[in-house]
Amino acid sequence: MRTILAGLVMLSSVAVWAADKLQPLNVKAGLWETTTTRITNGEMPIPAEFLARLTPEQRGKMEARMKANSAEKTKTNTNTSKSCMTKEKLEKAPFSDEQKDCTRTIVTSTSNKAEVRFTCEKADTMVNGTINIEALDPENVKGSGNTTMTGGGHTMNTSGAFTSKWLGTDCGAVK
Repeated sequence: MRTILAGLVMLSSVAVWAADKLQPLNVKAGLWETTTTRITNGEMPIPAEFLARLTPEQRGKMEARMKANSAEKTKTNTNTSKSCMTKEKLEKAPFSDEQKDCTRTIVTSTSNKAEVRFTCEKADTMVNGTINIEALDPENVKGSGNTTMTGGGHTMNTSGAFTSKWLGTDCGAVK
């Protein structure tokens, strides 16, 4: 389930580069290091189709575990990763090709700022969010976002922020 959550959060952050009218940010291609802090609260929606495949015992255990993990608490995660940003990745809009269940509205798009609102609906789960990104200069980027995921009588809210810094032109083995 954490993989699903991480995937949705990552999809949310990628959405900024996805929309048809989004102008690429004025940043350098090469190796980038990103530190992300994410705060989540609430109970993660579990798609009914997934629960239907579980035995009653498995379903009960999963629901109890999910409730215990999310009951009345807020969880904060911080992660640092490296990625290789190519000129093609900066100019391409891969998210729009892969996520047909999502609609995006570009609020702002310049060479140094972008704000995108999005809605994704798959099965009985709805995700709404906003992503803001700012290129402080060609070697430093910061951003933030908020997402609300609802489904199956559960709601989970995620807010996050990130900073990225350019490390150099050579990505080495990092993709």
